[in-house]
Amino acid sequence: MTRLALPLLALLLTTSLRAEFKAGAAVVDISPPKLPVLVNGGMLSRYVDKINTRVHARAIMATDGKTEVAIVVADSCMMSREVLDDAKKMAAAKTGIPADRMLISATHAHSTPASMGCLGTDPDPSYVPYLKEKLVEAIAAAKSSMVPARIGFAKADANQFTALRQWIRRPDRVVEDPFGNKSVRANMHAGRNWDDVTGESGPEDPDLSLISFQTKAGKPLAVLANFSMHYFGDKDISADYFGLFSDGLAQRIDPQGKMVGIMSHGCSGDIYRVDYTVPEKDRPKVTIEEYTNGLLDIAMKAYAGIKYNEPQNLAMTETRMTLKYRTPDKQRLEWAQRVMAEVGDRLAKTPTEVYAREQIILNERQQTEIVVQGLRIGDIGIATTPNETYAITGLKIKAASPLPHNMVIELANGGDGYIPPPEMHAWGGYNTWAARSAGLEVDAEPRITGAAIAALEKVSGEQRMPWKLPAGPAAKAVLDMKPAAYWRLNEFTGPVAEDETAHGHNGIYERDVAYYLEGPKSAAFCAEGSVNRAPHLVGARIRSRFAELGGQYSVSLWFWNGMPNEGRDVSGWLFSRGDDHGLSVSGDHLGIGGKSGNTGRLIFFTGTDDRGVVAGKMEIPRWQWQHLVLVRDGPKIRAYLNGALELETVTHLARMRPPYDCFFGGRSDGDSSWEGRLDEIAVFDRPLSAAEIAKLEVK
Repeated sequence: MTRLALPLLALLLTTSLRAEFKAGAAVVDISPPKLPVLVNGGMLSRYVDKINTRVHARAIMATDGKTEVAIVVADSCMMSREVLDDAKKMAAAKTGIPADRMLISATHAHSTPASMGCLGTDPDPSYVPYLKEKLVEAIAAAKSSMVPARIGFAKADANQFTALRQWIRRPDRVVEDPFGNKSVRANMHAGRNWDDVTGESGPEDPDLSLISFQTKAGKPLAVLANFSMHYFGDKDISADYFGLFSDGLAQRIDPQGKMVGIMSHGCSGDIYRVDYTVPEKDRPKVTIEEYTNGLLDIAMKAYAGIKYNEPQNLAMTETRMTLKYRTPDKQRLEWAQRVMAEVGDRLAKTPTEVYAREQIILNERQQTEIVVQGLRIGDIGIATTPNETYAITGLKIKAASPLPHNMVIELANGGDGYIPPPEMHAWGGYNTWAARSAGLEVDAEPRITGAAIAALEKVSGEQRMPWKLPAGPAAKAVLDMKPAAYWRLNEFTGPVAEDETAHGHNGIYERDVAYYLEGPKSAAFCAEGSVNRAPHLVGARIRSRFAELGGQYSVSLWFWNGMPNEGRDVSGWLFSRGDDHGLSVSGDHLGIGGKSGNTGRLIFFTGTDDRGVVAGKMEIPRWQWQHLVLVRDGPKIRAYLNGALELETVTHLARMRPPYDCFFGGRSDGDSSWEGRLDEIAVFDRPLSAAEIAKLEVK
């Protein structure tokens, strides 16, 4: 045998021994056989006695000959881990598939039979055993239909179909929670009234992702979609837009066949379909059918470009974690017991009664077990959370995944309620009120996020990717000017704002910050089509120390004011140099005036006496990005707004040591801290010239 023939023979033997990738799919009707049925998704218990659209469990099975995995998406608001563990055990006994190789998730339709207790609604006792049987039936049917297959992935931007529903309230518009405390600094749908709010509390995730399965001959088998939009809202028993999309996808792709369309729920805890940044009169009024068809149009364009391959890697891992509930203290528990003693045997009728009952339940349970999974099919990764996870959490997981294509499915393998990022717990809102719907410990979100990323590392065999956006030409231009510090402020979380220079002047975020919102001029500051990101300061500051700054320095930053110009005496302070907790004789302070004077205009003073304020000329509009440069050249002060000189004055030079502390988004004494976004902050240890300032302008 020749030397050339030996490698050829080895290749042929390897190819013949390689297991063939197979996939199958099935749809099983899980509509309640008995009416009326309990439906959860609202605050209070309710029965429904009519079916508007049938509800289903849709399943996909896949195997590489060694590992079998099942993915099931059921039209359900939430399914408890206990119910799903039972269903998986039953399915394992019937099919031989290990229970920890099954991913079962809910769509989160708020018009489906109650399979778990939540707030004022208990699980429907006759529906739960029926649902378990039907989940087993779906897995078995998908397995029996498996054929040699291939897969492909596509992703499209569907930003017009998703938006933030949680908004941050003004500091003077905080409202009460069910426990009688004024604690609600942020809440769902607060953006309906612009006068009450300063802005959205986080980013959206506009990705509409598709994993397509087809036979080797190109016949469609199934498409698993994933999108971050909470639910549309429908009447009676209904699968909501999830079911309409799934059926519509199958009809458009394979009208005469048995292809299975599936819409899974992306990270949508703070997401809804109404864009509150648009004036109410300009918001389109769409039906659920119009909404679904628009989303299907985008999906079909993406589907048309899918390229297929036979995946060489199939792997799945599961982590079980014990997390504590935020249980009531003695006073709250006694309050809850008093309330429920008056309720007696009847159902709760008010939010106060509902949350009193929840305190007693959490106190009895103390902790729970949750499930996090990672799944790899070729170069595609799927991570799961058992919660109503916020969009930023899904973005964190996808950004860190070692795999090139990803989706995150929430409310999978359990229904453990909202998990806001830890910083958002301080702002209240029903997504934080301790209950089974939002009861996990404050650090649940980073722990679950970390577990999901670790699962993707395990199934891929690769390390996670760093969380950093690529620098665009404007960011590179700032660095070319040799700043003493430059903070891009693209972090997913605090407390460190990373300095992009080699000087190590990292900034520190104070506590109340919403991260990763859209920043200014994405095409200029970010490369590779990335979205520039910025933090929203909720009365917080970013601080750093500069021992080298004397009487000559410059600060460049972008700002977006969330407060109405006449919302308070001073709209907010943008930059302050001074000693913390007070005003220094040699301190500088730059902000925007409010109703006490110089409304909406830049204001500046130095020292401890704000009666010497100097003001700019232009009234700065709310909710628009502006570029600011402050220059101190000895006693001379100049402030530029979007490249134009806005104010100038002459003040005293510091006679004592210069303050080391610099604050961005707040004054050194904590007065009128910023309510809005900041981005792209650069500090220079010299006064910038007009020519240099021109280089910082981004058109």
